[in-house]
Amino acid sequence: MAQLTFREAIARGIAQEMRRDESVLMIGEDIGAAGGVFKGTVGLFEEFGGIRVRDTPISEQAILGAAMGAAMTGLRPIAEIMFSDFFAVCWDIVVNEIAKSRYMTNGQMTFPLVIRSGNGGGLRFGAQHSQSVENWAMQVPGLKVVVPSNALDVIGLMAAAVRDPDPVIFLEAKALYATKMEVPDGEIVDTLGSAKVVRKGSSATIVTIGAMVPRSLAAAEELAAQGIDCTVVDVRSLIPLDTQTILREVSATGRLFTVEENPRVLGWGAEISSIVAEELFYDLDGPIVRITTPHIPLPAADALEDMAIPSVSRIVEEISRSMNG
Repeated sequence: MAQLTFREAIARGIAQEMRRDESVLMIGEDIGAAGGVFKGTVGLFEEFGGIRVRDTPISEQAILGAAMGAAMTGLRPIAEIMFSDFFAVCWDIVVNEIAKSRYMTNGQMTFPLVIRSGNGGGLRFGAQHSQSVENWAMQVPGLKVVVPSNALDVIGLMAAAVRDPDPVIFLEAKALYATKMEVPDGEIVDTLGSAKVVRKGSSATIVTIGAMVPRSLAAAEELAAQGIDCTVVDVRSLIPLDTQTILREVSATGRLFTVEENPRVLGWGAEISSIVAEELFYDLDGPIVRITTPHIPLPAADALEDMAIPSVSRIVEEISRSMNG
């Protein structure tokens, strides 16, 4: 066992797959000797060299164009887009090329490509460097979308993403990079499309992802002191979505709360709420409640950013009010 930070787990997960398969390579800005702007690729350049760990110019279109070409020719690239906000610069390649080409070639080409990126707020980077963009990717047919919440899941889900034949958007919550946990030694491989029940309760079910998982767990402990015992489901994979686990846990408690860092309009929680309403309408004991960031550009000022993103206190307050209302 070793205690790893979230960012150290990224490097370990990538290294695990690069050692296993020589077709795996890294491409992106400052990922080589610099070890990544968020230090998520430290040690990879030293171990695997400049051929398999490729620094690029500041051009997101070039990074993903090269990665797509590499995937088409039999390699398994991991491309880094430094901030997920920068997907806006290269979204045409993601949406109209990478996501659709396997379908449009009738499966003659596969695209085993992972695009990893720092996602979300909490670090005072302002509106252009703090967005949660999982909703953008989730809406595009042909993409898989993964959002881990801890170091162990980072390694296992990275392995699953690299080995998958389809393109995977791998979103890393920047607010979690410094968090730590014990991680077993040896190879770690997980499964895409599998949610985890990280806390069991009987009163309500909280469904959440990424940086909102530890906040939801902390809120669940506070709510337990009020007699509200919450299950917490870490969705982990938005596409494919583990609807069976979500529906089972919501059916068991009769109440659903989603906790989402993304802006409220068209958030991933709206899709899950729709599924639950269709499948479990008569199992619900109260309204579905979504706890989200407002539909605003995220402020850079610390007090305003903290007010916008769901906090432990806001999660507690909204669940308590709904359960006791």
